[in-house]
Amino acid sequence: MQQHSPELQTATRLTHAGRKGKEHHGPVNPPVIRASTMLFPDCAALQEANGTRRSYARHATETTLALEQALCAAEGAAACMLTSSGLSAITTTLLALLKPGDHLLMVDTAYDPTRQFCDGLLKQIGVHTTYYDPLIGAGIAGLMQPTTKVVFVESPGSLTFEVQDIPAIAAAAHAAGAVVVSDSTWATPIGWDSFALGVDVSLHAATKYIVGHSDALMGAILTNEALHLQIRNTYKQLGMSIGGDDAALALRGLRTMAARLAVHRESAQVVAKWLQAQPEVAEVLYPPLDGAAGHALWKRDFRAEYACGLMGAVFHSNVTEAQVAALIDRTQLFGIGFSWGGYESLILPTRPAGYRTINAEKWSAPMIRLHIGLEAVEDLISDLDAGFSALREPVAIARAA
Repeated sequence: MQQHSPELQTATRLTHAGRKGKEHHGPVNPPVIRASTMLFPDCAALQEANGTRRSYARHATETTLALEQALCAAEGAAACMLTSSGLSAITTTLLALLKPGDHLLMVDTAYDPTRQFCDGLLKQIGVHTTYYDPLIGAGIAGLMQPTTKVVFVESPGSLTFEVQDIPAIAAAAHAAGAVVVSDSTWATPIGWDSFALGVDVSLHAATKYIVGHSDALMGAILTNEALHLQIRNTYKQLGMSIGGDDAALALRGLRTMAARLAVHRESAQVVAKWLQAQPEVAEVLYPPLDGAAGHALWKRDFRAEYACGLMGAVFHSNVTEAQVAALIDRTQLFGIGFSWGGYESLILPTRPAGYRTINAEKWSAPMIRLHIGLEAVEDLISDLDAGFSALREPVAIARAA
């Protein structure tokens, strides 16, 4: 694969990384390799490949290697490992970095299946987890223990959208000999310089913005050089792999991610400002929005041009869950579903208090999460307006009462 200067602009790197150079003549895209067994011309070649990534398709094919190389180029990682889902990227990484008796500091905004893994399998094997306030910043030094090996961050959180002070947290973690693992799905590989900010391992639910078309499940583990082999050893022992078809879908999505994010960002700003103007809305949770919670830290650490389209809205306490359901059910363009990051807009009610250890009472009011897709923003606003009209109808209010 061709090597590119780091001075190239992001959109250019996404277009060319993981592809052969100009001397290549033939298909623009790497071929889709569907394979399990690899054949060799003789015993000598078999022995030479044994133990390497060329020995079996689970370890790599031309298609998966191209995607790994493209993702490394996008985020500036030393190595990439592809898994079957975002959750498996998280669990594989934590299993690689933690052993019985170790201590994990987990951000309290963590994805609920991540919490279940910490409170389930990790606890069973003797790893102790402490959940911490996402806004703790440098104060996390006070939670470090001699056995703390990993500090897990997610900035912003995908339900309540707190922006963490990653450089301050990373400095404290590294001073105590721990590594920093980030769920970077909201940021995407191009939305921030994760490794420059102090992250050691950057994880993605590639299902979301990388694939971008809601038609493949995938996770990505992006690492610095120091942790690459340790994580890859566990990755291999767990039998992690993806197929060529999914890799090709993710490569297709990665090529257009910068262009798609521009639309997500612009439309999300319009929707966020519209939501702010609705009398039932107490707060819009979207850090790229000027004046929103976490905006200053987001502006410092993230690339504004690659903000994504995921946001939340908190209603005033007099709005009920029944009214919120009426709003959601009335919309036609917003699908009701748990994922995000695809081309389509989504909406669902959220109840973060049930997933929090710290400050749960802060998130007790009715809330919604919206993913702003690639539809015309005027149509999305009209659709939301119809939803808010349903929320205000006497029948919804009566049912709520």
